[in-house]
Amino acid sequence: MDPVLRAAKPEDAPTAGTIAHAAFGAIASRHNFPNDLQSADEWIAVLAMMASHPGFYGVVAEQDGAIIGSNFLDERSSICGVGPISVAPTAQDCGAGRNLMLNVIERATAQGAPGVRLMQDAYHNRSFVLYTKLGFRARMTTAVMQGPALGVEVSGCEVRSATADDLDACNHLCVSAHGHDRGGDLNDAISQGHAFVVERGGRITGYTTGVSFFGHSVGQANDDLMALIGASRGFAAAGFHVPTSNDELLRWCFARGLRMVKAMTLMSLGLYAEPRGATLPSVAY
Repeated sequence: MDPVLRAAKPEDAPTAGTIAHAAFGAIASRHNFPNDLQSADEWIAVLAMMASHPGFYGVVAEQDGAIIGSNFLDERSSICGVGPISVAPTAQDCGAGRNLMLNVIERATAQGAPGVRLMQDAYHNRSFVLYTKLGFRARMTTAVMQGPALGVEVSGCEVRSATADDLDACNHLCVSAHGHDRGGDLNDAISQGHAFVVERGGRITGYTTGVSFFGHSVGQANDDLMALIGASRGFAAAGFHVPTSNDELLRWCFARGLRMVKAMTLMSLGLYAEPRGATLPSVAY
C-alpha cells in the first residue's frame, strides 16, 4: 500500500527523529562518511523544534499506522527551505521519499512561495536524481568544515552579539546578497542568543545566525565572514558550510586547521539569484 501522509505533530518527534538518525546514518556509513548528528537524541531535538514551531511545516508518512518517514519545510522567510527528509531504511523503495518531497513542494506552492531550496549530500546520487526529476537545479557546492574554535580576530572587524535593533541592517545585507531576507531565521537566532554581527567603522557589514550546520551568514566581504568564523565559540559536531567557489575563504580555513569532511549541493526550485558578496548557506539554504 502507498504510504499515508499527515501533518507532523510534536509527539511524532521521538519516532521521526530515531528514523532520521538511522536513515542518515545508514546512507553516510554506506559511503564511509559520518552521520551529521551523532545521536538519535540530537535528531529528536531538531525535529521536535520544527514540529512545534509555527514557522515550520512538517509531514510524516505512515504505513500500517506506523511512521516510516518525515519531511519539513522552513517557512520563516519568503524562500522556503526543505528538510531534513528521511525514510526508515526498512521502508525504502515504497515511494515515501518522493511523496514526502511532493507534499512540501505543493505546500510551498499553496503558500505562494516564489522559491524552494534544499541541500543534499553530494555523495548521495539517488537523492540528487530524485530532486532533479522533481524540478530542482544544482546551484552551488559547499564544503562542510569542521574543527575546533579558532579564537582568531580580523583587523578592523568587531564582532558582537546581535540584538533586535540590528534586524533591519542585517535584513538589508541579506537582501543585497540574495534578493530576499531571512528575517524569521535571524529573529529566532537573536532571541536564542545565537546571532552575531560584525562591524567595520561602526557600521554592520556582516551577520550570522550561528556559524554552524543549521546557521547562515552574510557579509559584504570575506573579512566579515573570517571575523565571524574566527570569533565563533565552536562549530558543533556537524560543522558549517563554505561555498567551494570561495577559494580565498577555503584557503583561510584550511590554513587555520579546519578540515573539509564532505561536499553538499545546494539545489533550487523557482526563484534563485546568484549570491553577491560573501555568504555561508545553512543546511536548508
